This record gives sequence, C-alpha cells and structure tokens, in this order.
Amino acid sequence: MPLYRICTVDTFILTCTSIAALKMDSAWQRVESMHRWILENGDKRTDPWLLVYSPVPIICIFLCYLVVIWVGPKLMKHREPVNLKPVLIVYNFSMVGLSVYMFHEFLVTSLLANYSYLCQPVDYTPSTLGMRMASVCWWFFFSKVIELADTVFFILRKKNSQLTFLHVYHHGTMIFNWWAGVKYVAGGQSFFIGLLNTFVHIVMYSYYGLAALGPHMQKFLWWKRYLTSLQLVQFVLLTVHTGYNLFTECDFPDSMNAVVFAYCVTLIILFSNFYYQSYITRKSKKS
Repeated sequence: MPLYRICTVDTFILTCTSIAALKMDSAWQRVESMHRWILENGDKRTDPWLLVYSPVPIICIFLCYLVVIWVGPKLMKHREPVNLKPVLIVYNFSMVGLSVYMFHEFLVTSLLANYSYLCQPVDYTPSTLGMRMASVCWWFFFSKVIELADTVFFILRKKNSQLTFLHVYHHGTMIFNWWAGVKYVAGGQSFFIGLLNTFVHIVMYSYYGLAALGPHMQKFLWWKRYLTSLQLVQFVLLTVHTGYNLFTECDFPDSMNAVVFAYCVTLIILFSNFYYQSYITRKSKKS
C-alpha cells in the first residue's frame, strides 16, 4: 500500500478517535455540570437529611430494586414460598401507623400555617411550621423507600403475578418524585399530595394488614374494589389540583406542577386499566 494511503488511513483513525474522545469528554462534562447544579440548588434546610443531598444514593437504591426484581423470581423458582405472616402483619400495621402520623402532620401543619388549597408557595425559612412541614415531607419520601419492601415480599411469597408493570412503575418512580420534592419543594402545595396519599395508604395498608391475619378475614374484605376506586379518585383530584396551578399565577415551580400533572395522568390510565381488567372484565367473564 502506498505510503500516502497509510498516512491517510492513520490520520482518519486518529481524527475519529479524537472526535469520539472529545464527545465523551463533553458528555461527561455535561453530566458533571448537571450533578453540580443538582447539588447546589437544593433546599438548604433539607440537604443535610438522609438520602437528600445527592441523587446518587437513591439511584443506587433504584438499581438494586431492579436487580431484585430480575434476580429474585429466578432464585425463588425452585424454592417453596416463604411464610411471612408475622412479618406482614407487623409491616402492614406499622405502615398504617406511619401513614396516620404523616396524615396528621400534613393536616395539622397546613391548618396552623393557613395553607391555601389552591396555591401555596414553599416556605423556605427555618420557621417552626416551615421545618415541621419539610420534616413530614421527608418522612413521606422515606416511606416510599420503605414501600419497596412490598415488592420483596411478593417475590419471597412467589406472588409473581403481582409484579406488574403498574406495581414496579409506581413504586420505582415515587422514590424519585419525592426525592425531588424534598430536595427542592419541601412544603408548599406539595403537602396536598402527601395529605391525600397518606389517607389512601391508611386505608390500603389496613386492608393488607387485615388480609395478612388469615383467610378467616376475607369475609370482611369485600371492599377491595373500592380501594382501587379511592386510589383513582386521589389521582383525579391531584391532576385537577396541579392542572389548575399550571394555568394560574402561583409562586410554585411550573416544572414541578407539570411533572406531577403528567405523572398523575399516567397513573389514572394504568389504574383505570387495572380496575377494568380486575373487576369489569372478570365480572363479565363470570356471567
């Protein structure tokens, strides 16, 4: 091969390599810049709290969650389901207790601080009520991390049919949504989401706790379909609430309202499909 052609090929390879390296450096710099922005622009009141300052820990938790979902059913395939009755009773009623506490804090703090249900900016001051609301927002976020255990219990009990897209999507995304909530808007009209959701979870975990007591409780659990209806009503109310704030003057980040609005729409679609498949379709098949 002539020397000039060898030089041309070598030059081409070196040029492509240099461009690729520059692009990788540029991409990494953008990631670093974004990470730095995330770290520096959070709520200084909540930054020192567990799991809040950086997104890295919550990303690691999420990745571990996905690994458990992928590996867990394979490990349990040739094993007997684990009897978790005592654990489930304690877990579910503990979640009821935590939900009651959070509901009380969201309700009482919002009333004492004269919160508006239409538009409520975040109080970023270290005031007593501002910190109290921020604190319960953190507990609400942390409860979403705890609730990842729901999935682990399904896997250990070999209830793989419960590992639906809806279940994984809802549990996996809520930890990110509320990490961002505590990191940037710990309070304000975010309280309305926590208020409704903790009320729903009081009812939901009460149902699961009673179901965990044994088959003899089934005759008292006829209201399961109404629990799904309650969840749907919750998402509709949140969609209307955030939708209203997207089109009015309110000193609360529109980006947060837009994310909540879009997220609630996806949940309405998914839960409506679940309701239809679980109660409408099955009922028509039986008849």
